[in-house]
Amino acid sequence: MKYIKDPLKIEEKSFEIIKSNIKREFTLDEIPVVLRAIHSTGDYDYENIIRFKNKPVNVGIETIRGGTKVFTDTKMALSGINKKSLLITESSIHCYIDEEKIYEISRLKKITRSMAAIDKAVEDGTEVFVIGNAPTALFRLCEYIEKGIILPKLIIGVPVGFVGAEESKEILYKLDVPSITTKGTKGGSNVAAAIFNAILYMAVGR
Repeated sequence: MKYIKDPLKIEEKSFEIIKSNIKREFTLDEIPVVLRAIHSTGDYDYENIIRFKNKPVNVGIETIRGGTKVFTDTKMALSGINKKSLLITESSIHCYIDEEKIYEISRLKKITRSMAAIDKAVEDGTEVFVIGNAPTALFRLCEYIEKGIILPKLIIGVPVGFVGAEESKEILYKLDVPSITTKGTKGGSNVAAAIFNAILYMAVGR
């Protein structure tokens, strides 16, 4: 039985297939992001629903290369991001969702843990936000931006779901901040991680 066994060759072949089927025009810096989003989901619709605003890829590459603090809303996204490549830049990545303090704050304030985690990320001076699961996290972050409390360098905002996901992404897309979002209900932690990794690999390789 003959089949490709090398993981990198499998990925390379997958990207060749995906790229040959993409019809929409993207810039050279955007196309790696689109390829990884489709590759991580097996869904060509990401070609149609992904949105880039304020040159997020270029800004993301520059920010990562300079060393930055990254927040992600789920442990799944955290596990999917290539920490080895990220550490080349002396950047750090944080997911506060399971911290005892976050549990306590969410209980006292009667808010979601994802909102409490955003509060902590803002307090800690986070510059890059990778949100793939919790619309409440993205709503909270947008509130901070609207109030002028924070202006992130990059937001990857692709929460998945039917309650607040589409609405939170629409709010983000209207804000004057470098962002990558998706239209509608599609997204997820795997998509968020894939988008971040695409930018990371352009910044430092792998």
